[in-house]
Amino acid sequence: MLEFISSDRKTYEERLEDAISKIPLYTKDWTNFNPSDPGITILEALTGYETIAQDRIDRVPFVVRENLLKLMGFRIRKGRPARLLLGASGVTEPVTLAANHRFVIGDLVFETVKKTELTDARIIGIYSKTQEGWSNHSVLTDLETRVPAHIFGKRPAAGDAFYMYFSKLPDPGQELISYVELKMSADRNPLTEKMKNPFADVRFEVLTESGFTECKVRDFTSAFLTSGELRIRMPEEPAVLTDTLPGEQSEDAPDMEGYVIRAYLNEANYDVAPRLTAIHPCLFEVWQKLSLSESSTYQRLSDITVRSAMAGESYIDVFCKEEKGSSYRKYEYTPAFDEEGRYYTETLDTEGFHHIDFDKSRTGFGPERVKNCVKVVCYTEEVMRKYALGRVYGYDDQEIKLPFNHLVAEGFSIIARREDGQGGYLYDFVRPDYIGDGALTYHLLENDGRIIIADAGDFIGADLFLAGVSVTKGSEGNIRGGNELHTASVLPYPGITFVNPGPGTGGAKREKLDDVRRRFLTDMERPYTAVTERDYEQLVLETPGLIVKKASAYMDVDKNLVRLAVLPGTDEDFPKLSEYYKKIIMEHLEGRRLLSTRIELMSPVYTRINVTGTVYVKLNYENSVADIERVIRERIDYLNTEKRFGERLSFDDCFHAIELLDCVENVYDLSILPHNLSYAKIDEADIVPDANCLLYPGDIKIEVVTYER
Repeated sequence: MLEFISSDRKTYEERLEDAISKIPLYTKDWTNFNPSDPGITILEALTGYETIAQDRIDRVPFVVRENLLKLMGFRIRKGRPARLLLGASGVTEPVTLAANHRFVIGDLVFETVKKTELTDARIIGIYSKTQEGWSNHSVLTDLETRVPAHIFGKRPAAGDAFYMYFSKLPDPGQELISYVELKMSADRNPLTEKMKNPFADVRFEVLTESGFTECKVRDFTSAFLTSGELRIRMPEEPAVLTDTLPGEQSEDAPDMEGYVIRAYLNEANYDVAPRLTAIHPCLFEVWQKLSLSESSTYQRLSDITVRSAMAGESYIDVFCKEEKGSSYRKYEYTPAFDEEGRYYTETLDTEGFHHIDFDKSRTGFGPERVKNCVKVVCYTEEVMRKYALGRVYGYDDQEIKLPFNHLVAEGFSIIARREDGQGGYLYDFVRPDYIGDGALTYHLLENDGRIIIADAGDFIGADLFLAGVSVTKGSEGNIRGGNELHTASVLPYPGITFVNPGPGTGGAKREKLDDVRRRFLTDMERPYTAVTERDYEQLVLETPGLIVKKASAYMDVDKNLVRLAVLPGTDEDFPKLSEYYKKIIMEHLEGRRLLSTRIELMSPVYTRINVTGTVYVKLNYENSVADIERVIRERIDYLNTEKRFGERLSFDDCFHAIELLDCVENVYDLSILPHNLSYAKIDEADIVPDANCLLYPGDIKIEVVTYER
C-alpha cells in the first residue's frame, strides 16, 4: 500500500501469461495449460484478484499513504533554509543591521532575522592554566597562522582552564556567539543528537565584580570534542575590565587588560586532548532565504517601528485588533488624523525605518491593549502583483497553486478575508497546519508551491491573500566555511568584510513521499539485533562519539559469549581500552544483543616483531633498503594497516613480497620472530597472535648485498 501509482503496471493478461510460463519450474506433472483445466481456472481467479488488489493499492490517496508511514514513525521532513554564522572585520564604529538585511554570494541570498548590532569587539589574548603552569596561546587570534594549540595541555585534568581576553563583551543578558575550530580526528564517530561529551565537562564563566560568574551556554562543540558553535549568555552582573586575575599570584599569569571569559574543566578524561586552531568571536546569524513579503507582529498601541530592510522598498499593509479575541481590521494610511475612520500615520527616520502611529481619540478607531494587537505586512512589488490567491469553497482537499516554489515553511502565512455582515471585512492571519475550533486548516507543500485546505472551518467564502513569503534554495545554502559575502544594502559599509568561519548547516528541501518510503524500506532492512560477528564489529565501529580504529569479534558458542577486541584511537602510541570506552560501548551494545548472549570487551595487547635477513639486490637501485623495509613494515604493522586482531602473520607472504620487488634479485636469508611469546605463538614459520593481539614492527635489520652476475 506504500507503493505509488505506476503507469507500467502489468495487465491481467500479462500477469496470467507470466504465471503459466513459470508452472514448469515447479512441477513436471502439470502439462495441460488450456482454459478447460481446473488448475488454470484457479490460476485465472487468483491472477484477477491480484490485479484488482494492486489497482486498489494504486488508488490509495496521498494522505492515507502519508499517515501509514507516520504510524511507523516516518514523517515527511520539511524543507529548511541553511543557517550561517557571519563575522564582521574592519568595524570601527557601531553599525546596525535591520531584520532581513541581505548578504549575497553567487546566486545565494542570506538574510538576518532580527536587528543586529556590529561592534569592534574582538579577542585580544588567549591563555591556559594547566597542571604544568601558564601557557600563552594568543597565536590563535591570528586567523592566518592556524597553529594547533593544546588549550588544556597535552594531558587535560579537572581544574585546567583557558582564558579568553576580549576588548569588549555584550551587555548583561545578551549572547556572545563564537565559532571554534579544532584539529580533529577524521575517524571520530559523530555524536548523536543531544549527546554530551562523555569524556569531559566544561564550565564557562565571565569575570565580574563578584569574581568568575558561571554563564548559561549552548555548546555545540560538546566540550571541545568537535568544531562548532559556542553561544555564551552574559550573566546579569556586568563584566569588568581587569589586568589581574583574582587569587592568581603566579609571575607567569597573563599581564593584559581586557574582559575575561574562562573555560574551566570540571571533569576531564579526554581520549584525545583538544587542539584548537582558531576561535571566531562576535558572530551573528543569517539564513539562506529571500524574503518577498514579511508579516511582523507588535504589542504596542502606537509609535511602532518597523525595523526591516524590506520596509524602505516595499508596500505596507497595517492591521489592528480592536478587541480581545477578535479578528484584525485593516487600516489605511493618512498624512494627518483629521477625520474619523481606521487610519494610521507613517514617518521615516534617518535609517530608513518606518514609524507607524495611531490616534484613537481623533479617529475613533485604534488597536486595543491585547496580545498581538498590530500586524504589519511588507510586500515587494513582485508579491503585490500576485498576492491574491483565490477563494475558499469548502470542498475536501481544495488545492490552491501559489505563485512561488521552494517556500520557507517557518514564517509563511496567508490572510483570510471575510465579510463582517456590516459592509466591512475581517482579516485573519493563518499559519500552515494550524488546528482549532472553526479554524482554517491547510497544509503547505513548499517545493511545489501549493496549499491543500484540509478543513475550511468558518472560512467558506473567504478570500485568501499572501502574507509572509520567503523562498530558499535548501541544501545549496550549506556552503563551505571561509567565504566572503557581500552586503546587498543600499547603504555602503566601507572597510567592513563579512566572512563565514564555519560551513552552512541545516539547509534541505522538503522530502517527497517516495523519499520517506525509501527511508522506511531501508530501515526495515537494517538489522537492529546483533547476531553475527560482523554485526557486533560494525556496531562497535559505529559507537557514537568514539574513535574506534579496529574491532574484532569472536564467538564462544559453548559459553554463549561474544568476545570483542577493540582498538581505540587515542593520543597513546599503544592505546588501552579505558573504562570510559568500555562503558560507552557496552551501553551502545546492550539494546542490540540477544537476550541470553553475554559480551566481553578485551583491551588490545601488542607484540613487537623483529626481522633480520640478507637480501641480494640488483645494481643501480639506490633506495633498495628503504623499499625492502617498507614492504616488511606493511606486512607486520597491524596498528596502521587493515590487518585484524589475531590475524596470522604468514612468513611466505612476507618472503614473496620482498622477492617481488624490482630491486631484489633473491632473498638469501629471512627471520621473522616475536620479541616474546606472551601474546603470540609460532606455528612452523608463521606467527599467530592472540585474539586481542596486534603486531607492530620492532628491530628490522636487513643486510643488503649487491648481486653481480
